[in-house]
Amino acid sequence: MALLLHRRNTGWPGWIALAALVTALVAALVLGCAAAHAQSAAEIGQIKLARGAVTVQRGAQAIAATVGLRLLAQDAVQTGADAVVGITMRDNSLLSLGPNSVLRLEQFEFDETSHLGRFDSSLQRGTLAMSSGRLAKQSPLAVKLRTPTAVLGVRGTEFLVAVEP
Repeated sequence: MALLLHRRNTGWPGWIALAALVTALVAALVLGCAAAHAQSAAEIGQIKLARGAVTVQRGAQAIAATVGLRLLAQDAVQTGADAVVGITMRDNSLLSLGPNSVLRLEQFEFDETSHLGRFDSSLQRGTLAMSSGRLAKQSPLAVKLRTPTAVLGVRGTEFLVAVEP
């Protein structure tokens, strides 16, 4: 109430300036939240452990995988001869790649509220251990892993896959 009385005494120019300031602050907040949501929606998981030579192929760019690196759909994670990597997806699926492995994270959609979505990936070579998260538990047909010779449907379980060259 004191602010209203003070502003009232400064006349209309003061009110207009205050309204413009509030509008600018609200717009900045809304745009900032929208940008953060768009960025977080694109992030599908992150590197939790990286030992040895681990890279993430993102388009034409090869990125050294470090703990905390955010992963995007279409990223390919590759481990060297002495390397291992641990990945946590947004739905809390846990993926562990062994040495000389290549995993492509083809598609990942996950609704935090309903736990519905889709996770498609392909193991081109090497070993992958996976403990499925909320997505596979809610929608058993929504998680698929492809290898050069098979397609696996994940039904809310833990499994290990090895692809030999």
